[in-house]
Amino acid sequence: MTTIERLLDPADLINFDSLLSSEELALRDTVRGFVNENIKPNIAKWYNDAVFPLEIVPEMAKLGLLGMHLQGYGCAGRSAVEYGIAGAELEAGDSGLRTFVSVQGSLAMSAIYKHGSEEQKQEWLPKMAAGEAIGCFGLTEPTAGSDPSSMKTFARRDGDDWVINGSKRWIGLANVAQVAVIWAQTDEGIRGFVVPTSTPGFTATPIEQKLSMRASIQCDIEMVDVRLPGTAVLPEVKGLKGPFSCLNEARYGILWGSMGAARDAFEAALAYSQERLQFDKPLAGYQMTQQKLVDMALEINKGFLLALHIGRLKDAGNLDLHMISVGKLNNCREAIAICREARTILGGNGITLDYSPLRHANNLESVRTYEGTDEVHALILGNKLTGVPAFR
Repeated sequence: MTTIERLLDPADLINFDSLLSSEELALRDTVRGFVNENIKPNIAKWYNDAVFPLEIVPEMAKLGLLGMHLQGYGCAGRSAVEYGIAGAELEAGDSGLRTFVSVQGSLAMSAIYKHGSEEQKQEWLPKMAAGEAIGCFGLTEPTAGSDPSSMKTFARRDGDDWVINGSKRWIGLANVAQVAVIWAQTDEGIRGFVVPTSTPGFTATPIEQKLSMRASIQCDIEMVDVRLPGTAVLPEVKGLKGPFSCLNEARYGILWGSMGAARDAFEAALAYSQERLQFDKPLAGYQMTQQKLVDMALEINKGFLLALHIGRLKDAGNLDLHMISVGKLNNCREAIAICREARTILGGNGITLDYSPLRHANNLESVRTYEGTDEVHALILGNKLTGVPAFR
């Protein structure tokens, strides 16, 4: 894509690309090209058939997208901003495909990278970066979503071993994963465990008949007397700060990704409005349509500016964690509104899979919910503003 073409990006009213380095723009163009060639032509069928395309995992690995913000172990070592840019492009294709990269890299790989032993890192991270092993992250439970401290899954000591019993829900990729990072109560507090999914007693069952994230996989996990060696525990962390440190990585990716979905929905609506004739003139020629397009474009530009600012702070080591909640809450809320508004421009045709806005809106119902609901992030920010925690 040439510089002139970049400046004509239809949603870019502020020359956003001028804020990015040549390396960041090159990465953006590479991932956008991958999405345009490999995801967009196929996503309607994948979504309709409720299929996650495992065949593209090696292609994502070749682009360095798996664990791309981690250093060493075969990972690309990219910046936070570069990771965010890649996430936006992937989610412009579909939230489910960006979610795969997030579960693999920001959750499963990040947990092992941040909290694992050197042996655990050497065993799993190179294979996961190469797409030779898929990981999942088991925190949420049927009765412990926004309050993970109330989890019931328990790991008990049995000699030198650990034995885990419990259940998890809405666990991405669990039935195709080779390794699971499972968080469990123990007599010494919440601990994380590296669990090969082939371990006897570990069962993952896909959740079916979803109205959202259909080109993705979420599962129920049941663990019955799952016996692990003492070396399976993540040695470098105890308590909820372990999983939360990974969730913050995933939340950061969402504030970029959601804007990618919004941008794609806007572009679909803009193109349709310029081609669709009503009363002998294009929809784009009507004031009400232009008002909708302007409002959408403004929020997309503001959302990307917020994402970039937070990313720059993260790269500089100056990020306060509540800022991730600012981005996640705002950008998800605005993205879903943009996608719904874009659908109105498409009229009845907008409810088909020939166009992306309603698919994006449906997916964003999940994105808005996972890694912290609107309510959770509002309470985080309320606590920041008032100094009064209101979670209980």
